[in-house]
Amino acid sequence: MQNVISNKKNLVAVGVLVIALILVRAFESKLFYDPFLEFFHGEIQNKPLPEFDGFKLFIGLFFRYLINSVITVSIIYLLFKEISIVKLTSFLLLGFFVVLMAALFLSLNFSTHPDYLFIFYIRRFLIQPLFLILFVPAFYYQKKVQ
Repeated sequence: MQNVISNKKNLVAVGVLVIALILVRAFESKLFYDPFLEFFHGEIQNKPLPEFDGFKLFIGLFFRYLINSVITVSIIYLLFKEISIVKLTSFLLLGFFVVLMAALFLSLNFSTHPDYLFIFYIRRFLIQPLFLILFVPAFYYQKKVQ
């Protein structure tokens, strides 16, 4: 009986964390500096990239990625209850952040004709919790195989 109650509490906590992810997305334009939000919502084919403050953009992307990462790690802990998985997730998220931010800023600052789709998808991985969607099934499969 105690296990059932514990599982229900975990599911409620995961639900609350998913709602937190939804709220981050819902209020993204108010919470984070990102001139590319509007740019990528419209027709971008022949438009130049918008002017942006690189430092503000980095800070905005950093905090958004940090919030999404904390929520992602929390959900993974609640689902799997294994510190080794939490450590691996944290390490992977940190590594992906460094690589993705470097790729984004190199593309934005050192390319004469940046590839808009490349920038779009790099940003997508930085601002959306896509790694949660990738990691949960992967870790679930790993646990089932063991």
